[in-house]
Formats: sequence, C-alpha cells, structure tokens
Amino acid sequence: MDYLIEAFEPAFMQRALIGGLIAVVATSFVGTWVVLRGLAFLGDALAHGVIPGVALAGLWGFNPLIGAFAAALVMSGLVSVVSTRTIVRDETAIGLLFVGMLSLGIIVISTAPSFATDVSGLLFGDILGVTRADIRTQAIVAAVVTVAMFVLYRPLMALAFNRSKATTLRMHPALTHAALLGLLALSIVASFQAIGTMLVFGLIVAPPATASLLVRRVPPIMALSMLLGGLCVVAGLAISFHHGTAGGATITGLSVALFFVIFIGSEARRYLQNRRYPTVQPVG
Repeated sequence: MDYLIEAFEPAFMQRALIGGLIAVVATSFVGTWVVLRGLAFLGDALAHGVIPGVALAGLWGFNPLIGAFAAALVMSGLVSVVSTRTIVRDETAIGLLFVGMLSLGIIVISTAPSFATDVSGLLFGDILGVTRADIRTQAIVAAVVTVAMFVLYRPLMALAFNRSKATTLRMHPALTHAALLGLLALSIVASFQAIGTMLVFGLIVAPPATASLLVRRVPPIMALSMLLGGLCVVAGLAISFHHGTAGGATITGLSVALFFVIFIGSEARRYLQNRRYPTVQPVG
C-alpha cells in the first residue's frame, strides 16, 4: 500500500491518474465496438491520422484538439470515399491513408526547430505533464462519448452483429458507422495528449479485448474494460514513478500484457478441463 501512496502523493501524479482514468472511460466505450466489429486496423490508422492536424495546429498556433479532430474526420471520410468509389478494398485504403497521413504529419513537424522533442511528445505523449485544462477537456469528451453510447446503443448493437438486419430495422447503418468513427476520433483526441497517438490505440483495443475473453455481453465488456484499464493506469503510473519508465508506454504495455495473461490462463483452464472431462467420441 505504501508503494501506491508514495507514488500518488505528488500533485502531478494525481493529475496523471485522473487523466488516465478519464481516458479509459472514453476508450473503453468506443473500444468495445471497435473490437466487436473488427475495426482495429482502422482505429490504429485514425490514431496516427491525427498527427498532421496536431502538427499544423502547433505550426499555425491554434488548439491542437481542433486540429486533431479535423484530421481524424478527414481521414475517416477519405477512407469511405476511396473504398466506395474505387475497386480498392477498405484495408488497402486504410493502409494508404495511414502511411500518407503519418508521413504528412512528420513532414510538417520536421519544419519546426524542436523536431525531435515535438515528435516524441506527439507520438508517445506525456501523461505526467497532464494539466487541469487537459483534464477538463477529457472530462467533457468522455461525457459526450458516454451519452452518445447510450443513445446509439441499439443501432451499434444491430450494426455489430447483423448489418442487413440493421438496414431492415431502419437503423441507418451507414450513419451509425459514421457516428462511431466520429466518437472514435473524439476518444483519440481526448487521450493523445496524455499517452500519445501511438499508445492511445493500446487503450482502445487491449482492455476491451481482454474483457471479451471473460464476458460475452456488451455492457459487461464495457464495464470490465474500464476496470481492467483503470488497474493498468494505476499500476503503470506507480511503476513509472518508482522505476523511471515512460508513463504512457508502461500503461499500454501492461494493458497488452494483461490480455496475454488472461488468454494463456483461459487456454490452460480449457486444456485442463478437456483432460479431466474428455469428450467421448460416438462409436461407429
């Protein structure tokens, strides 16, 4: 217990903890649908697609959150246009735009004198430098995402499991998909300042994926994802404080490691159950 108390005595660690927990709320809600619909590659691409917007915001002197959100919306729109107007598959369109947006962002950042510092902060974030203003912005975005998840729950559920049925029920799957991409962009934008664009994707995917190994229904997946993500935030920040590791990377690394621990444990339990109660094959 002293290990945790000592770690969270400084004010900057308390702000980091609050910022990390708020990020987990937003990413768990959206990440559950990303995992269930198999949109991990798109989520990864969007996480990197915000880089040009943030870079231009820094260059032109406006709010980086506005630049990031605009870039994410542009990228999601371009993915839809390329995949629907050409013979190129979704995965190819996403891959092309992923590389293109990342390259554009690095090119813009390279014009700044503090190139190395800017790239490091943008890609990996600085959760220990989270400010009260950052927390307020995160809280607003998390509230918007939470409300939207309740409003769009039925359309998202129908879209996740049967797109044709969603169309039959007039739940407008195309609009629902667009809304999900917008909420995904919001979650990324709200979290990238704390843990960086490269690492925010870990929180979007890892806790919901881990939760899906343990429970099957959507609301429990979301709730368990928040719990697991919160534990990783607390443990990651404590480790970072005591051992000098990068805070965002430690949190994300623990989230991914937890998935494999649960996965291996589940496989081991299944193997032991099969050994104890072997399936009897019918004769003839």
